[in-house]
Amino acid sequence: MLYDTTLRDGAQTQGVDFSVVDKQVITAELDRLGVDYIEGGWPGANPTDDAFFAAPPRLRHAALTAFGMTRRPGRSAANDPGLSAVLQAGTAAVCLVGKASDLAAELALGVTPEENLDLIGDSVAEAVSRGRDVLFDAEHFFDGYQRNPDYALSCLRRAQQAGASWLVLCDTNGGTLPEQISAIVGAVVAALPGAHIGIHTHNDTETAVAGSLAAVAAGARMIQGTLNGLGERCGNANLTALIPTLMLKLGYQTGVTDEGLRRLTEVSHMLDERLNRAPNRHAAYVGENAFAHKGGLHAAAMARDSTTYEHVVPARVGNRRHIIVSDQAGRANLLTRLSEAGIVVAADDPRIPMLVEIVKRREFEGYTYDGAEASFELLARRTLGEVPEFFRVASFRAIDERRWNAKGELITLSEATVKVEVQGQLQMTVAEGNGPVNALDTALRKVLLPLFPALEGMRLADYRVRILTPQEGTKAVTRVMIDSHDVAAPSLGRWSTVGVSGNVIDASFSALHDAITYRLFCARMEAPGRASAET
Repeated sequence: MLYDTTLRDGAQTQGVDFSVVDKQVITAELDRLGVDYIEGGWPGANPTDDAFFAAPPRLRHAALTAFGMTRRPGRSAANDPGLSAVLQAGTAAVCLVGKASDLAAELALGVTPEENLDLIGDSVAEAVSRGRDVLFDAEHFFDGYQRNPDYALSCLRRAQQAGASWLVLCDTNGGTLPEQISAIVGAVVAALPGAHIGIHTHNDTETAVAGSLAAVAAGARMIQGTLNGLGERCGNANLTALIPTLMLKLGYQTGVTDEGLRRLTEVSHMLDERLNRAPNRHAAYVGENAFAHKGGLHAAAMARDSTTYEHVVPARVGNRRHIIVSDQAGRANLLTRLSEAGIVVAADDPRIPMLVEIVKRREFEGYTYDGAEASFELLARRTLGEVPEFFRVASFRAIDERRWNAKGELITLSEATVKVEVQGQLQMTVAEGNGPVNALDTALRKVLLPLFPALEGMRLADYRVRILTPQEGTKAVTRVMIDSHDVAAPSLGRWSTVGVSGNVIDASFSALHDAITYRLFCARMEAPGRASAET
């Protein structure tokens, strides 16, 4: 069983703030993926969660789950406002968290260990009596077990006796190592025969995935985790790594079908898009670099046997093989990368060695094509004479002004002037923006949009600057990477471009120029007739 808690535990990630619409979209995608339980949030905890549970999306596979805690001391389960809010959310399943450590019960709740058992039993029984499928999250279980195993087990027994369908062992502080998890889960399975055991790990020792897998090997049959490993502190167990490992490496059946597994990369990137975060390029299975190969010998070996450097077929998780072109590249890398970009060229084409040398020289100057695939494709196609000059920037100027306005507020204004030659005519325009790069982008669009409507949906998705020669201080050479996407053409995905210069504005403009040119070239490939007329 797969239990996703992205919308609740994941929402505790610093900088993450889901809207109601975010929750609805992510829930629908998780259901389509094949997750068994989706924890929507904590009813009564905040207005966002209340609004979400008031209008949840219709699910075809998953059980929408409301999260809450056991009743408070001094109140009955039937009259506890917090528990009532959870049970009134209208979900088929509820997940109730309770202390599974005598020390935590005494310090955090101010109750005796015996009173804590009553909190657990009464709360689970009340939820079961109202027809709910109840999961009990045993908080601090592993710490509690190591301190007092008999008491930790008694917490599980009380929940089981009250009707809980799942007993989930929580490594709340993320400090229990996989071998310890394996031994303790094995002991629990032996002590509670027939009980349905789950695992909930945090990643504070970078072992949440390993700990979850160790628990499964020891007999746990539910994993709680989050997409992309979101979660407080160092995050939770990463379902985007666990799902394919369970299915492809260990042969377990989950609610995720092969078709759903092929959507894994898409769903992972969808979450990052909703959060306006750049996807982790090095993420296992779903990262852009998960199946990237840089060395020339690697590429040559891949051509003979794809299993040499890939542990699974990339397409099974919705990803793709990526041959990186760099100063370590050989002819095999380059030819493979050209093929991936749809560039047809003979292996003995005399322009191939020339292109290899150009790439090596430019990377010596500071360029990188590891993460700037669009810039590489443009460089290759220009070398092969396949990219028309859609527009030519004769000159540009960017001005920043920092001053106090009439209200006594300190403001910064950016203004850009560009002279652009397009379709045989030289045009000049001026625009303001939020910073010089935005001002330049806005000025260029004022000229280009009337002639190239394909640029209408293009947006900057990420902007990164790296100092290449820090010893030069403020005169250092900088590398700018820009990620772009098109809201009107999501099938294009993101494309990355690079610029290098001793002037950060010039480097930014080069990357922006490539980004716009790449979008126009894609439009030309989609509709060659119209694009030719525009060119």
